[in-house]
Amino acid sequence: MVQLRIKHSGALAKVLNGATSLTGKRLRSGDSYVMEENLLIMKRIVYAIFCMMFLTCSACGQKEVSSSGDNQQDSIAVSDAAEETANTAEGTAAESPDAAEGTEEAEKTTEGTVGLTDGDEGTFGEEAEPEQVSLKDLAADYFTVGVGINGSTLENQTLNMPEYMALCKEQFNSCTMTNLMKSCYILDQSGSKKNLENGDGSPALKFDNIDPTLQWCQENGMKMRGHTLVWHTQAPEWFFREGYDDGGEYVGKEVMLARMESYIAQLLTHVQENYPGVVYCWDVVNEAVDPDNGDKDSGFMCRRDNNGTPNPWYETIGPDYVKMAFTYARKYAAEDVKLFYNDFNTYMSAKRTAIYNLCESLKEEGLIDGIGMQGYWGISYPGLDVLDGTIRRFAKLDLEIHITELSIGVDEETEMQFKKQGNAYKNVFNMLLKADTAGGGPANITNVTFFGLKDHYRDGDTTNSRLFDKNYQPKPAYDAVVSILKSAAKRIQE
Repeated sequence: MVQLRIKHSGALAKVLNGATSLTGKRLRSGDSYVMEENLLIMKRIVYAIFCMMFLTCSACGQKEVSSSGDNQQDSIAVSDAAEETANTAEGTAAESPDAAEGTEEAEKTTEGTVGLTDGDEGTFGEEAEPEQVSLKDLAADYFTVGVGINGSTLENQTLNMPEYMALCKEQFNSCTMTNLMKSCYILDQSGSKKNLENGDGSPALKFDNIDPTLQWCQENGMKMRGHTLVWHTQAPEWFFREGYDDGGEYVGKEVMLARMESYIAQLLTHVQENYPGVVYCWDVVNEAVDPDNGDKDSGFMCRRDNNGTPNPWYETIGPDYVKMAFTYARKYAAEDVKLFYNDFNTYMSAKRTAIYNLCESLKEEGLIDGIGMQGYWGISYPGLDVLDGTIRRFAKLDLEIHITELSIGVDEETEMQFKKQGNAYKNVFNMLLKADTAGGGPANITNVTFFGLKDHYRDGDTTNSRLFDKNYQPKPAYDAVVSILKSAAKRIQE
């Protein structure tokens, strides 16, 4: 056996990638690999280098050389289960978007085989550069592609990471602030108390946590999903209490409705006046449906609590808080800004029905434009047939559909698990493209958002569901999504 260490340039990488895959991994410019192979592999490398030198030295008659994968795609993994209850909810902590809620009853989804297409490798030669592709361009005929701007403080947010933001701009045309646009980061307790002292009961807002990202979006032509106006979690308790005091009693319904309206009016006005056109939609209400312990008389199983902690919106206003939030959002939102209801586990039968009923009633009053389906899924759940059925059911409402927080994680960070993760992403996108109206389906899917760019974006972050690794290198998941989008784009062109 021969041990060889290669430090290769971009041009050599193209030749090596086109000639052979020595270890089953794509070689990338600037990477180092230690390989143990037999003499045959040594010969292949020498032959590849000779080919590159021959092409580079040719003075004329240089031809474009490309290599492409076999374009064969895996079949969709279809679950035998009628329904899966495994899930990962958005969570109750600022940095716990993958916190589990619920239990897993079964995992029967067929995993299928991993057969990711390599796609067109482009040209190489003296002046050739590696092919550059972006998810937003490949999906342009179908939907916009979004990314999460992570972080729970101004200091640790990914806006401060130039390479992170540059890659976001290259690959995506929509973004979501995963935490800092929630009410706990915007409401100002001391300012609210001062308003009361001055005879004005309106809550005070501060925009220090959201302005930098909004400004970046404005300067870089990036659109944003506003996330989120009304949510029972990450809403400060004092906002719902007498005197804006943590120890006060809950205020009455009319007082809380006035506070809700003021909060929504101030936030939307600030965003629209200072960053016009940046926020194109809002998750108006988040996770208000609870099929297990919700209010059965509400018509949509309105959430009364979260694991025993009271839902303060329900406690102060009752189930009407959902409709009133949409009423105020519609009143103050710009005409072209869309309003969404957003939730997790939308594929579960009872929850799917409750969400359908809620959104149907909101649509009848002209208060809603779309449904956000959070994508906290695993590599083997839920079944693709269940997801597809849910999307097609919601499509009957003639509302837009967003996949808002797509995050397919793995239990162990191994090469095999990441291949399975890539296969899962590919199957999900294959399903979405077929369900979308552009692919001949019934669903008006207008956005798919990955809830972050890279794994382990900072110390302590255990997320492994992203398309890029911690060093910004594409994972099999990225290659899989590119592969399926390339195929879909070709079908549209044909």
